[in-house]
Amino acid sequence: MHSLLERIKAGSLWDFHGGIHPPENKHQSSLTPVVQAGLPPQLIIPVRQHAGPAGDLLVKVGDRVKKGQPLTRYDKGRIVPVHASTSGTVTAIEPHTVAHPSGLDDLCVLLTPDGEDAWGPRDGRPDYWNLERGELLERIQQAGIAGLGGAVFPTHSKLDGRGQLTEILIVNGLECEPYITTDDRLMQEYADEILDGIRVLKHLLKPKLTLIGVEDNKPAAIAALTSHATDEDVLVKSVPTKYPSGGAKQTIELLTGRQVPKGGRAVDMGIMVLNVATVFAIKRAIIDGEPLIERIVTLTGDAFKQPGNAWVRLGTPVRWLLQRFELQPEADQRVIMGGPMMGFTLPHAMVPVVKATNCLLSPTRAELPPPGPEQACIRCSACADACPANLLPQELYWYSRVKEYDKAEGLNLFDCIECGACAWVCPSEIPLVQYYKIAKDDIRETRAEAEKAERAKLRFEAKQARFEREKAAREARHAEAAAQRRQAMTKAGGDDPVAAALARLKAKQEAADGAAPSDLRPDNADMAAAREARKQEALARRAAKAAEAAEGVQNLAAEARESAPVAEVDPKKAAIAAALARAKAKKAAQASEPDAAVVKPAPVADTPAAEVDPKKAAIAAAIARAKAKKAAQAAESDAETAVVEPAPAADEPAAEVDPKKAAIAAALARAKAKKAAQASQSDADTAVMEPAPAADEPAAEVDPKKAAIAAAIARAKAKKAAQASESDAETAVVEPAPAADEPAAEVDPKKAAIAAAIARAKAKKAAQASESDADTVVVEPTPAADEPVAEVDPKKAAIAAAIARAKAKKLAAEAAAKGQTEPDPLSDKSH
Repeated sequence: MHSLLERIKAGSLWDFHGGIHPPENKHQSSLTPVVQAGLPPQLIIPVRQHAGPAGDLLVKVGDRVKKGQPLTRYDKGRIVPVHASTSGTVTAIEPHTVAHPSGLDDLCVLLTPDGEDAWGPRDGRPDYWNLERGELLERIQQAGIAGLGGAVFPTHSKLDGRGQLTEILIVNGLECEPYITTDDRLMQEYADEILDGIRVLKHLLKPKLTLIGVEDNKPAAIAALTSHATDEDVLVKSVPTKYPSGGAKQTIELLTGRQVPKGGRAVDMGIMVLNVATVFAIKRAIIDGEPLIERIVTLTGDAFKQPGNAWVRLGTPVRWLLQRFELQPEADQRVIMGGPMMGFTLPHAMVPVVKATNCLLSPTRAELPPPGPEQACIRCSACADACPANLLPQELYWYSRVKEYDKAEGLNLFDCIECGACAWVCPSEIPLVQYYKIAKDDIRETRAEAEKAERAKLRFEAKQARFEREKAAREARHAEAAAQRRQAMTKAGGDDPVAAALARLKAKQEAADGAAPSDLRPDNADMAAAREARKQEALARRAAKAAEAAEGVQNLAAEARESAPVAEVDPKKAAIAAALARAKAKKAAQASEPDAAVVKPAPVADTPAAEVDPKKAAIAAAIARAKAKKAAQAAESDAETAVVEPAPAADEPAAEVDPKKAAIAAALARAKAKKAAQASQSDADTAVMEPAPAADEPAAEVDPKKAAIAAAIARAKAKKAAQASESDAETAVVEPAPAADEPAAEVDPKKAAIAAAIARAKAKKAAQASESDADTVVVEPTPAADEPVAEVDPKKAAIAAAIARAKAKKLAAEAAAKGQTEPDPLSDKSH
């Protein structure tokens, strides 16, 4: 290092790889002195104007502030505050577009000046040599100073330097970008204050040598600095003009000949680089006690009537500044913040000036034509020749474009200083720097997410470790307490409780092993047998109940059949058998809760069971199921079930027909007709039942023609009843007269009594069935064995059905008149 310092003092200079020589265009603004821009009617002050997080707000809407008063807090990290650029009132705190290539909004404090421009308290320390290092750094942080060369990195954090010693302090005044003359005018007019700031830094950093680098195209600045640089260890170095010599790494290589290693920092090499404007701000903060609230801004370009440099307060809207310096815009006028190489076009003019704003360039189209459309790369290698960081811009472009960021990082993507030299020389007009910026942002975001996930993982692992430690500590405390209890009980003369408990457990296990093998499961056969016995007992009770009901029905049927000879065809008995069958079916349905059992009526006493025809039985079952379905529909519409009364026997004399009964039957028929009209509105069909042949009757004698006739008569009867209901006409049912050869003297009163008893039982069963909404299964009666099929008259059967319905209605009316508590036996509902 000593030999290097000697060579530098001797006037040695070095060069860096690449670089370009674009048109400078500096004379437009460097020939006039710096002026005051003035006070705008409103200031827009972003709360974050540096590289790092923003501080918390210290003001609220409506507060009155003084010039230089801090608006945000700072802490010991990289947070620096922002200050009020003048005195006034805080009128709003809201998001606003800020100076950034993205054009996004950020939180801003809107300040309305009061015109007084009154300063707040200032604490300048001209005797800065009496301040400690830590206090100097804190004052620099309180003043809100960040790197004014463009990076806006917090200066106090950079000067701290991780405790590294500074061998060489470099003040960067090269200002290589075209059009920008901010540092040039600052060095020309404020060279004495810049040297005061250098002395503060020398007291803070204790460097062995201080170098002020200036390009040779700024002779006035070089002369002003040389005249004020009276210290022996401060040298003003003039270097050849070449872009981008103002980059920190390029400046170090130019002045010292040393290269900053990849991923390294200049401070690790013992070299500290600060922009000349930053040094001036440090002087104002320490000696004068003024925070960073204004800076010099170059306003240049052919669109300005009066280009030049001006002191501009931070937060000044660009629109007001352009009007102040007489911008003469053309169609689609561009306003670039920064220079033509590293600047960016503003989305609109209502963007505030911030700490990083060093230039506002408004060129005409003839002066600075907009870039043309991007063309395909021709692999000319001009970008590699111009790259000052000695990178491979073409390869970086390919990998950045396809988002292969790992390969781009392998080519030292983050060594790119984004100077734009590669894009300037590209014949295909590819915006190479834009691809590099996007790639860097994506990589930084990915790393931030990975770091966040890693921190979450570490927190989780630490939490789990804490839980394990706490669990182990609890177990140790419990074990120690248990040991103390055992010792206390042993001292008291008792047995060890743990040993006793273990002994009892072992004895219990041995007893269990002796009683049954350990590999067998518990025997649950007794429980299963008990459940099965209870199930069989319940089934037996239901079966017995059903059998009892069937036996009662069979006894009644047997008594009815015994009163008449088998040879005589008795339709009345057939009707009685049908009623018994329905009662029996209802009883069976109630007896079996899950599945209603249909009990088939017993055969006639003198009919052998072996002669029952299975085909006829199946037909009867089908008829019964249809009848049950019809009964369920009729139950919903409250239709009454008609019990079919059998026609009188063939030998019954006709002379005993009672006229009074005929009149009653006619009245009942009219009532029944009215009821049928109501039932027809609910579409209830009336089923006419035809008696089935006897079990011993040959199937060959069944006349299909008669059966078809009977079905047609039934359908005609139903249609006629429906028509009668629509016209509200009463249907008169005439009881048929007995046959001519039928004797009237043989009417059996005993049979009539049996029929009445059966009817009452049936009515009671029907009442119970209506409460449980059970379906009534009607079994078709079987005629006598010797009754020929040909003698069954369907017309008489239909007339008998009508008479039965009327008689059921009559009996129900009589029971209601007498006030009987038991339901009328003929009130059973049938469909």
